[in-house]
Amino acid sequence: MTTITLIEKTLGQVLEDTVKKFPHNTAFIYPDSEIRFTWQEFNNEVDEIAKGLLALGIQKGEKVAVWAPNIPYWTSFMFATAKIGAILLTVNTNYRSSELCYLLQQSECENLCLVENFREHDFLATLNTIVPELRTHNRENLHCEKLPNLKRVIFFGDDDQKGMFSINEIKQLGKTITEETYNNRKKMLSPYDTVNMQYTSGTTGFPKGVMLNHISISNNGYYIGKNQKLSEKDIVCLPVPLFHCFGCVLGLMAFVHHGTCGVILESFNPVQVMTAIESEKCTALYGVPSMYLSIVEHKLFNKFDYSSLRTGIMSGAVCPEPLMRRVLKDMNMHEITIPYGLTENSPVMTMTNTEDSIEDRCVTVGKAMPGIMVEIRDPETNTPLAPFQHGEVCCKGYSVMQGYYNNQEATDKCIDKDGWLHTGDIGVLDERGYLKITGRIKDMIVRGGENIYPREIEEFLLQMPHVQDVQVVAIPSRKYGEDIAAFFLTRDNEIIKAEDVRDFCRGQIAWHKIPRHVITVESYPLTASGKIQKYKLREQATEIFKEN
Repeated sequence: MTTITLIEKTLGQVLEDTVKKFPHNTAFIYPDSEIRFTWQEFNNEVDEIAKGLLALGIQKGEKVAVWAPNIPYWTSFMFATAKIGAILLTVNTNYRSSELCYLLQQSECENLCLVENFREHDFLATLNTIVPELRTHNRENLHCEKLPNLKRVIFFGDDDQKGMFSINEIKQLGKTITEETYNNRKKMLSPYDTVNMQYTSGTTGFPKGVMLNHISISNNGYYIGKNQKLSEKDIVCLPVPLFHCFGCVLGLMAFVHHGTCGVILESFNPVQVMTAIESEKCTALYGVPSMYLSIVEHKLFNKFDYSSLRTGIMSGAVCPEPLMRRVLKDMNMHEITIPYGLTENSPVMTMTNTEDSIEDRCVTVGKAMPGIMVEIRDPETNTPLAPFQHGEVCCKGYSVMQGYYNNQEATDKCIDKDGWLHTGDIGVLDERGYLKITGRIKDMIVRGGENIYPREIEEFLLQMPHVQDVQVVAIPSRKYGEDIAAFFLTRDNEIIKAEDVRDFCRGQIAWHKIPRHVITVESYPLTASGKIQKYKLREQATEIFKEN
């Protein structure tokens, strides 16, 4: 582990430091709304909103949930809440009524901010179903039966909504707060206070609220930017959701620390991404592998200019080596980086840098970040393993979450008594400390007593002709306990059959690693952030190939 001196500042202090350095540099560009902020303008907006939230009566430690896509107010509220000691609670834009209700109940959330709609989902109608009291109660005195902690609702829009405060009203209320009152609140804050809560995806069990403090996401963001050599001269295209760590830590916190301009898209669209890169002369791009794949495979890909690109991040899921090499070559991203982590670690624990070899950036997820220890441990005994041995990836350091909100039992299962965070991922470290992820413990296939790691098979099958992507999962087998199924995305509507796979694999990989079941699909089930939902593929394959 590289020893570091932590940056012991709140998010607001980090922002104000950057404003002093680069007041007139462009901070954020929002192509969807044609809005641009300099650092000074952005900080002024943050202060205006922060004072308005103070005027509403929001106390230190209250949660402020934001249910919206990547609109300008999302970014402003992240820093406005931080400046008054409130906790930003990020809400997945894919959530529907039951999921939203659960999150607001479990988090004991006091404040909710939302847009009118997104992607044909009527957010206002959903909220009014959960909180019918909005139509009848005074907005200053809201009492909700289902959500007894909810005090206030703020609407990110121009229209007045029954029972809600508009954003313009918030700004007007802020004018009643003096600088002395504002500064007194800021003096109450500690960089070790919780500043951010994010709910895990909940693919197994109910979602859990991950509590992160200023120190964890701020320092993580700083070193993420440093590994890309970000500076005030860089312009980063950010099409990933801000409600995930990828957007708000790898993105916003890295930008703020290094004075980097962020081009923030409301949501991902390959043509809009390519347009933004060319028009704003972006030097970096962030995205998950499925996003990059949809860009390089797009019929208009060759119509755009990528010569301004230098670096960026591909993360959020396993990065196929052929795709990485194609992005390096065809998108001019010769200094692209690969981080690895999870929300519970703020999130990045290992990362490649711009000077790593192409090989290391294509087949590993880099080395431990400064200030973070990474080990491979035996999942059964919790003992550290030697280099080149497969085991559970674990880490320890400033970045580990404070815990799951109101869920000590789940926290204790995730963080052991010595402070090591257990990821549930299977990986292997080489003698230099470079990490390679080979799968999830729950995704590992045990076929007839043999441990099989899906990533290894996927990387091999990507070499097949016409194959665009492949995902390997386990399905139940009476004979072997588990067997292997492979889902293929192909070019030109080619159909991959089981015999094609057997012929390609014969003599190249061990027979027990060859998928028995093969499915060609048009798309994969994805989360809102573009991650492939393997558990849904397992369910689909189990149903299709059900044994009698």
